[in-house]
Amino acid sequence: MRLLTSAAALAAALILPVATRAAEAPVQVTLDASKPGAVIDRHVFGQFAEHLGSGIYGGIWVGKESTIPNTRGIRNDVVGALKALKVPNVRWPGGCFADEYNWRRGVGPERKAAVNSNWGGVVEPNTFGTDEFMDFAQQIGTEAYVSVNLGSGTAQEAAEWLEYMTSSTDDALGAERAKNGHPEPYKVAILGLGNESWDCGGAMSPDFYVSEMKRFARFVHNYNSAQPMKRVAVGPNGADTSYTEAVMKAWKGHSWAWDIEGLSLHSYSTGGWPPHLSGTGFDEKDYAVLLKEAIGMDGLIKTHSAIMDRYDPEKKVALVVDEWGAWLAPAPGSNPGFLVQQNSQRDAVLAALTLNIFARHADRVRMANIAQMVNVLQAMILTDKDKMLLTPTYHVFHMYVPFQDATFVPLTFDAGAYATNGVTLPRVDAVAARDKAGKVWIAVTNIDPKSPATFSVSLAGVKATKASGQTLSAPKVDSVNTFDAPNTVVPKALSAKVAGGKLTVTVAPASVTVLGLD
Repeated sequence: MRLLTSAAALAAALILPVATRAAEAPVQVTLDASKPGAVIDRHVFGQFAEHLGSGIYGGIWVGKESTIPNTRGIRNDVVGALKALKVPNVRWPGGCFADEYNWRRGVGPERKAAVNSNWGGVVEPNTFGTDEFMDFAQQIGTEAYVSVNLGSGTAQEAAEWLEYMTSSTDDALGAERAKNGHPEPYKVAILGLGNESWDCGGAMSPDFYVSEMKRFARFVHNYNSAQPMKRVAVGPNGADTSYTEAVMKAWKGHSWAWDIEGLSLHSYSTGGWPPHLSGTGFDEKDYAVLLKEAIGMDGLIKTHSAIMDRYDPEKKVALVVDEWGAWLAPAPGSNPGFLVQQNSQRDAVLAALTLNIFARHADRVRMANIAQMVNVLQAMILTDKDKMLLTPTYHVFHMYVPFQDATFVPLTFDAGAYATNGVTLPRVDAVAARDKAGKVWIAVTNIDPKSPATFSVSLAGVKATKASGQTLSAPKVDSVNTFDAPNTVVPKALSAKVAGGKLTVTVAPASVTVLGLD
């Protein structure tokens, strides 16, 4: 995660009401289930938890003595909400924080505090360390994505950390883990070989990073044979292709001594750097500007995939978009280094559009992690002491659960155009997939914040008589859930007719809808 250097909130402008125009002509969509695409890997729906603001302390960890209901110090309400998302993996401990993290300070009965120089200069107590993270991962039923310190740490330190986590008790570090309360080796499914080494991770040139990455890939071992481990190298910063070229060129010529299974891509929707767009009270232009940037993810993936295809035509190395989402101005009155922002219906539309892009590139994009999970940036969950609420983005991820490990089904349609203030976007978007049980799911997004949209979907190769699911809309595009009104933006049940081999459904302006065919 890039360091926040400065940010200024825009003054609240026009608050855009939804549903002010009549619906336009129906969008004609053709679904062809006879031509399945790639599997949409469940890991595309991954999460990210960094030691940043209240993302960990207060958001996940409250301590064993807290009056907030918890299990071994971890909030029960947050665990319950995340279990409902079927979170496939959580990336931890960062982010920029990872490349200054000393795992030794966060294990054992006596923790050693440090200053979090990346995020707000606050004291990091290290009470939530390796064992607590693994406990959290097990409680929510997810896989661990651990980013090792390639910036300020050594390959030996990273190797010993993996040894602590994954070796048997016959090993000295495995025995230390057992002494700390966990005799069984942990499972580390994914290993991050540094973070943003082109910036906060060490400002390394591509070639220098490749040399460092090779050493870490060679010497940082997984000793738990029950859990194969994939390694993710640092990749591009947005549209910059220099890391993509260097890492993939090295991978093509790699020997038996090292390997990687993923290349990371980081890209945020900001409306221009530094982040300055407000999370609330924004006008139609700012609604469109942010979504326009989010849709640009498609072009980024195409650019980097084309380079990867030259070196890896069999697509053995996944493109891992392990930081994405809206990065807005800090909420008024918050610590700028804590990256606190509200989460509106605009964020819900942004999340759906981005997940749809990942689904279309499922052959190469096989993992992604939205930033971040709790209380930071485009969060799933917000907490305040004993209170917790679910954001519009959370609801989109929950609605999209059927797409995890489902097979992409191609759709053809004319997306039309929505234009405002010199910004032009598609008017609508849609994707479809068939789950492992054979059920077909369709997700439709109406980007236009003023007009409802009607979809007429021809269901070639699908036998269905009805469709049902949920739709997420809001009174205004900047509507948010608050602790006083936590249900302002929540999904509502929706049914649609299937007649003559066609599904017809009308959805609200600026909405996200997911339907299953029966």
